[in-house]
Amino acid sequence: MSEVAATTDGEGRCERALVLKPMMKSPAQGDPAPMLEEAVGLARAINLVVVHAAAINLSRAVPSTLFGSGIVEQYTQIVAGQGIDLAIIDHALSPVQQRNLERAWKCKVIDRTSLILEIFGERARTREGQLQVELAALSYQKSRLVRSWTHLERQRGGFGFLGGPGESQLEIDRRLIGERIIRLKKDLEQVRRTRGLQREARQCAEHPTIALVGYTNAGKSSLFNALTGAGVLAKDMLFATLDPTMRGFKLPSGREAIVSDTVGFISDLPTHLVEAFRATLEEVQQADVILHVRDVTHPETRMQRDAVLAVLADLGIKDSDERLFEVLNKIDQVPSDERKLLRDYAERTTWDARHAGPVEGLRAEARGGMVAISALTGEGVLRLLQMLDERLAAQQQVYDIVLSVTEGAALSWLYSHGRVLEKRDGRIRIRLKIELSEADYGRFLNRFGRRK
Repeated sequence: MSEVAATTDGEGRCERALVLKPMMKSPAQGDPAPMLEEAVGLARAINLVVVHAAAINLSRAVPSTLFGSGIVEQYTQIVAGQGIDLAIIDHALSPVQQRNLERAWKCKVIDRTSLILEIFGERARTREGQLQVELAALSYQKSRLVRSWTHLERQRGGFGFLGGPGESQLEIDRRLIGERIIRLKKDLEQVRRTRGLQREARQCAEHPTIALVGYTNAGKSSLFNALTGAGVLAKDMLFATLDPTMRGFKLPSGREAIVSDTVGFISDLPTHLVEAFRATLEEVQQADVILHVRDVTHPETRMQRDAVLAVLADLGIKDSDERLFEVLNKIDQVPSDERKLLRDYAERTTWDARHAGPVEGLRAEARGGMVAISALTGEGVLRLLQMLDERLAAQQQVYDIVLSVTEGAALSWLYSHGRVLEKRDGRIRIRLKIELSEADYGRFLNRFGRRK
């Protein structure tokens, strides 16, 4: 990869990085180009200057250094010649491999998990997010018997895997890390209880919830903004969204719903992160509808789909779950002659399996349905809203309700929580034929009393 313009951090330092993507020989191995580009994107997400990047084919992993001696020697010269401060190996490294590569290259070496944790450490803004990421980082370090830990006195963001000026490196043993993990778990348990209470409050408000999930940079935040008109950060950058956001919006029928934007998933997502973010991801587990947003233009869109489904499976959500919709995003970037084919495919009409292009090989396995959209231009968003209305209405029943003309609060409640099919006004009573969920009808009876 050609050298790029250098940038400096807040202390005036320039962190020059080497990114290597080991490619193990395997029938399931994908195209190295997009995988390497993703690794470079992760490095740039925390403003590292990638001066060299390469995918390296490996027949086997060397226990001591991962790479063979020839490759290690080759990059010893590259690291020294290009003044590289940090080497990122987009693969899991054992502590021994990390130490030996650092000795050979005389620079800091981190693996994929460390890099993702560093990104999360810098991006977390809420107290909850910071607790979750610190728990994940400590669990990772404890499992590796890491030699040092960056104390809270560090001057840079993140979690100290990269080092930095003015940082205090303290020797921390398993016992101290373990004590901190116990405290963090207690704090997060309180977060889980708080979220549970908030969820109960939303259920009392009787608004269905819709969770957005998907691979990082698939366009979840852009769709969130398109649905709600919110100004959530939506950038062409990996992990632009970390802390969850929830907003209310109205469906075409007038029914109100709540949509939640969650952290993006990624292949080989550290298990520590999945566990640490479980309190947040419970919002997905409890959602009435789950929208799986996919970047249909990405060359590895099928791999990304499988990575997301793997994380959902860890949460107990199978790909056959009827709450799951697939949203094929970014169709504005698909050539116009292919866009209709993509829409037809999403609508389960016609599809030519021999057709080549960015949508080749997509599979319509989501039970809930599928729709093709552009969150950026708004194309297909109305159809998505209609599908959400249809899905939520599928669990509805029709009820005949009679109200007194003085019961304005009850009438308003019914309009905001159901779909009025017929309304007949009398001088004393109002007769409604309304579509409601069974749960909402029960709530209505509890709140306003039985109607005849």
